[in-house]
Amino acid sequence: MTAPNHRWRNFKNVLSQVVTFACAILVMTPLVLVFYHIVKEGFTSINWAFFTQLPPGPGDSGGGMANAIVGTLILMLLAPLIGVPVGVLGGVFLSEYGGSRPNWCIRFAADVLNGVPSIVWGLVVYGLMVIAWPAPFHGNIKFVDTARHQVTVTNRTGVSQTFEVGAKTRLNLHGIHQFDALRTGRDVMIWYREIQGTPVANRISSTSVWGLCTAAIIRLHNSVSGFSALAGGVVLGFMMIPLIMRTTEEVLQLVPGGYREASLALGISKWRTIVQIVVRTALKGIVTGALLALARVAGETAPLIFTAFGNSGWAHKLTEPTGALPLQIYIFAIGPYPNWHRQAWAGALILLLLVLLVNIGVRFMTRDRFHNKI
Repeated sequence: MTAPNHRWRNFKNVLSQVVTFACAILVMTPLVLVFYHIVKEGFTSINWAFFTQLPPGPGDSGGGMANAIVGTLILMLLAPLIGVPVGVLGGVFLSEYGGSRPNWCIRFAADVLNGVPSIVWGLVVYGLMVIAWPAPFHGNIKFVDTARHQVTVTNRTGVSQTFEVGAKTRLNLHGIHQFDALRTGRDVMIWYREIQGTPVANRISSTSVWGLCTAAIIRLHNSVSGFSALAGGVVLGFMMIPLIMRTTEEVLQLVPGGYREASLALGISKWRTIVQIVVRTALKGIVTGALLALARVAGETAPLIFTAFGNSGWAHKLTEPTGALPLQIYIFAIGPYPNWHRQAWAGALILLLLVLLVNIGVRFMTRDRFHNKI
């Protein structure tokens, strides 16, 4: 090798190191600046009252975000209960089971869902859990003739009217209530949408198992519908599923195939091989993926506006609207009061520290305890 060629290769090596180092600094600089600014502005506003008092009113001094901190912790506990099991099991299916075409469709759907704006997730769960479903109208039904497909209904004032029920008929009883009548076989289901007044119906109009189950599901849904911590946890859990699924699949595929072959050769069933060999080997990667998903959704504000809604006081049940740090930060940040702005910076710092503590705590619990003994 000639000396000029050797010097040229050393020069290219040094140049590539300088360029990659500069790119790393360029990537880290905004993160460091944001972290520094949050710590600088938020640390001066943190005191004991911030952790023990409720948010201050307009123009008031003092106060805190105790309810928002508790609400965020509740949401961060509820979300993994939905996102982690579904995401991990989905990743196991993609890695260990399924055909090429179904798996490709699932991967494509997961990748698309990863890019869906968070506000869309909020609107979906808003329609599923916040809005009450049309309930069965039963108490004022005087007569149902399933043979002729006729139904006689009576409103609150006692006015009756008989309708011929088709496969799906829209009924209107003197402008008092609007009905959807759905005929299934010999059963007639009546669903109301209130226009004026309040229905007084509670009984079931259909005697079929399908009708009974449908009415029971709707009643259960409507008993927990509305803005609530439960709806907030569900939307954050839904957002975690695609990311956990894809990361779980990737880390499981990194497990050497020899591990699976050796286990199967010893007569161990496939499901036990997956649970006790493959998943345990890739456990750290799976936990890392779950943490990444949790860190991603912990600061989401838009979906919580449509689900958790926020609360200036304490939420005593999971079915009540609850405060959350992202919501409270958003409300205070757009407010005109200096005290609210200071509270918003403090809330941002606490939210950042919560995510950091979750990462440190889980990594500590899943560390290789036998590393030093080997």
